[in-house]
Amino acid sequence: MRDYAISKLEEALSINPKKHDALWCLGNAHTTRAFFNPDQNEANHGFDKASQYFQQALDEDPGNEVYRKSLEVAAKAPQLHLEFQKHGFGQQVMEAAAAAGPSTSSGAKATKKSKSGDLKYDMFGWIILAVGIVAWLGFAKSHPPPPPPPPPRFS
Repeated sequence: MRDYAISKLEEALSINPKKHDALWCLGNAHTTRAFFNPDQNEANHGFDKASQYFQQALDEDPGNEVYRKSLEVAAKAPQLHLEFQKHGFGQQVMEAAAAAGPSTSSGAKATKKSKSGDLKYDMFGWIILAVGIVAWLGFAKSHPPPPPPPPPRFS
């Protein structure tokens, strides 16, 4: 789904390369793809691409604080990815996504693994929620409602 989203966003940018909200979304898509990549070098490449798109979005809309904050967070993303990999979160999430089904393990070992997996899903859930809120705020700020029509004038 991420690859499909990236292709559609790139298609939108081929029509209008200065569409700042599409640039920002593309940066988020590359950030997400990079976080799910267990290879640090490939992940860093994805974070670099994301930073470029965030910078382009900020260049198109310099007053947008969401774009500025996204660029700041993207600079910290490689270190956060490295920490996830050190603690095994990345590998275990990738294994869970690949399995996409119930575990065949049983007993206490399965319970311990399930509790450990629940923590990881909770963490990624909160991260996704935070990104969603930031995206919602960014779109809300960049697309304010139109002003009300002027009152009728009677002469």
